[in-house]
Order: sequence, then structure tokens, then C-alpha cells
Amino acid sequence: MAAPVPPNPAPNSEASPAACTVSVEPGEWRFEAPAGVSLLLAARAAGLTLPSSCRNGTCRTCMCSLLSGQVVYSIEWPGLTAEEKAEGWILPCVACATSDVQLRIPAPLPFQSDLWGPDGG
Repeated sequence: MAAPVPPNPAPNSEASPAACTVSVEPGEWRFEAPAGVSLLLAARAAGLTLPSSCRNGTCRTCMCSLLSGQVVYSIEWPGLTAEEKAEGWILPCVACATSDVQLRIPAPLPFQSDLWGPDGG
């Protein structure tokens, strides 16, 4: 009997770390985003409330800039134009980090005291 053949990995796929560090500006806030968890949900689990409404990639309330790092989307085409994507805009409600990322949130955030702040505590 022949040995089972392992499935082929997706083209150009790389293994994602178990968790990625997310840095948020303004404020220099940081939290961990587990693999496969949207940036929005990871932020909420860390006590940070990012702007959001639909949580399915259509309303654009959570739209922010990806300053560094990489994300993948949990839906085929999030509510961004090709130009916005090229400019670095992302939708954290449907974006999952595949590396450490740095985000810039355009609106002031209601930060909560239990987050890691600029002094790490």
C-alpha cells in the first residue's frame, strides 16, 4: 500500500507565527494577535476598543493604515478599493496578522487602563 501523500501547501504560503505583536498609533499601544484571529477581536481581548460597526468588512468604520507588517483577510474582497489597499489601508475586523504589524488609527481611541502603554504597563 502506498504511503499517503501530504496535501500541497497553498502557493506562496508561509507558516504564520502562533501570535503576532500589534502596535497601535497614536499612543504606542501593543497587544498580541493569535494566528487566525482578526485584529479587531484581538484588540478587544486585550482591552482596546477600536472603532467598528459591522465586523464583516463592509462598513469601513474600522479602516486604518498598516504601517508595517502583513495581514491576510478572512473574506475574499474586503470593502476597500484597490487604490486604498495599495495605499496601505486595512479593515481590522476581517484582517488577521501574519507577522508583527504596526497600525495607525485615524480617530482618537478610548484606551483602557489595562493595556500595555508606552511604559509597558
